[in-house]
Amino acid sequence: MTNPYRGRPDYTFWRQAVAEQAAAGVDPVTAVPFTLSPGDAIATAGSCFAQHLSRTLKSAGFSWLETERFTGAAGTADEGYGIFPARFGNLYTARALRQLFDRAYGQYRPKARAWRTATGAWLDPFRPRIQQGGFPSLEALEEDRRRHLAAVRRMFEGCAVFIFTLGLTEGWISAEDGAAVPLAPGVVGAQEPEGAWRFHNAGFAETLEQMEGFLAGLRLVNPKVRVMLTVSPVPLIATYEDRHVLVSTIASKSILRAVAEELTRRDPGIAYFPSYEIVTGPQTGGRFYAEDLREVTPEGVEFVMSIFRRHYLSGAPVAAAAPAAPPATPAPLAGVSAEEAARYRVLTGILCDEDAIVTPGGRD
Repeated sequence: MTNPYRGRPDYTFWRQAVAEQAAAGVDPVTAVPFTLSPGDAIATAGSCFAQHLSRTLKSAGFSWLETERFTGAAGTADEGYGIFPARFGNLYTARALRQLFDRAYGQYRPKARAWRTATGAWLDPFRPRIQQGGFPSLEALEEDRRRHLAAVRRMFEGCAVFIFTLGLTEGWISAEDGAAVPLAPGVVGAQEPEGAWRFHNAGFAETLEQMEGFLAGLRLVNPKVRVMLTVSPVPLIATYEDRHVLVSTIASKSILRAVAEELTRRDPGIAYFPSYEIVTGPQTGGRFYAEDLREVTPEGVEFVMSIFRRHYLSGAPVAAAAPAAPPATPAPLAGVSAEEAARYRVLTGILCDEDAIVTPGGRD
């Protein structure tokens, strides 16, 4: 019997595909099940890293779907709009995504209506940071929620492509009915009874089940939708497990990557974009991470997005099509003042709920 690996393409061999290409920048995408056209209505959701995809789509002139805009309704502030297709905030877990869908269609009615802060403001537990000052009344919050869920339905039914970035397995849920929220209530100053919310870390089976349930529902309301999955390369900012945050990060990302693999193997029509591998793989030598070893540098983001443009955006400008080579040496935010770093975060428009965990008052 001859060697079955003989004659296989170069991209299937580590030396040719990774070791010899590391200096120029490794592009691990070999085939795609579909491409995106400028006229496609594209919705993005997931962890903070998903916001880079939405910015790339908008800057390339593609139809990033936006179904919820600021109207000046009573009790609302012009905050959190234009970052997500609808003002749902970051959806870190598969449970949060599925529950958003089920809440939008009346299939799930969580018992938690609102959180109250010490200042008297009302927060939506499922998107507590979309409006920093909260809502002035419970009525204003619930009216905004009705408008919001209608916008979520328009998004799910109107998108030609839905891109979801899997971010975390760790989260907080209601002890009463399992409702998933992006942050523990104490992180945002909500005055909730002790034990009303508990930590929950989903495993592979649960995460897969939640994603399967979501995809089944999505295809009922939008049979022609195309789906793309990706995994965020951003590590956990903190873990609530009694173990090292590095171990929890690898465990979480491994589960999410395995779920994405299982779903794409079952359905070849679901696309997987390897942003996680592009940033975290050994070929980068860690140079795509900033000094904190967590934040992805602008160069790292641009390299990931250049590969996305090259393979997935048909009709994109020629100048944006070729992947940019990564920097030969690290180009993190080292040496940059806190003021300049803060300005960069504002300009890039990345909203991360996790940051509240370690800001003053969020960590003892």
